[in-house]
Formats: sequence, structure tokens, C-alpha cells
Amino acid sequence: MRWIWIDRFTEFVRGSHSVAVKNVTLAEEQLCDHFPGYPVMPPSLMIEGMAQTAGILVGETRNFQENVILAKIRLAEFTDYARPGGQLEYHAKIESIDDRAAATAGEVRLNGQPIGRVDLMFSHVNKSQSTAGLPEHNFVFTDQFMQLFETFQRGTLEGAAES
Repeated sequence: MRWIWIDRFTEFVRGSHSVAVKNVTLAEEQLCDHFPGYPVMPPSLMIEGMAQTAGILVGETRNFQENVILAKIRLAEFTDYARPGGQLEYHAKIESIDDRAAATAGEVRLNGQPIGRVDLMFSHVNKSQSTAGLPEHNFVFTDQFMQLFETFQRGTLEGAAES
């Protein structure tokens, strides 16, 4: 099963930046299990939400032609938890990108207020590179993922048209 930690994009500018949102609800079983009696979205899942937001931005910049793999968490710091009823916003910006890697900077907001920073490094792995243990097909941006991304794009475009 593939876990998606974002609900939709609210902004997406190719090669520059993106903003994705995640509504935090009690319907998600991981919230109840993290701190029994005090459900919160664990920081590790907020890091993953940022990795998905930034990784999609990086992958789309390169036309999803290669696997984009999280290589390093350069910085992750949080000042608060997200609780049910809150809305997380992941603001990702590409700092640098080349044929081998990309660096992104990110801010996590809860109900519009900054609560964290997550700066990441991604590696690009294409089919011509023989990396031990990795499949030759694109295992990050699969057909299932691309259908989901197209849904994200439609939602973003429809939301912009309503504004």
C-alpha cells in the first residue's frame, strides 16, 4: 500500500515551488496510535508530507522521467504538533536542481501559522544507471501515482477557476 500524506495541491509552479495541504482527521488510524488519548500527527509523517510535496515538484520539473528518491533530510525542526481538525500546508521551494540531484527548502504551516522547517535533498535515478538493488522501471512515479497526480492537478485548476 502506498501512503499519501497530502490531500491536494493549492499552488504548483513548475520548477519553482508548490503548496500542498493535508487535513488532519481522527479517521486516520495512525493519529490514535501515536499518543493514546492525545492524537497528533507525528513529525515523521509531516516530514514525509513535505517529501511528497517537494518530490512531486522535483519529479514534475524533470517530466517524471526518472525516480526521485529522498536522499537526505538536511533540516527538520518543529515547534508544534498537528491535531485532528487542523490543516497542514506544505510549502516547498526548489533551491537547486541538476542531472543528479535536487535541494529543496520547505515550511510547514498549521492553520496558516508556521510550525516547522524541512529542507531535503533528492537523488535522481534514471534507467541508464545500474544501481544495485533498484528495479529498472520507474517505481516512484507509477501509473497509479500519475493518475493521482492528474487528480491533484485537476483539483488545483478547478479551485483556481472558482476563485
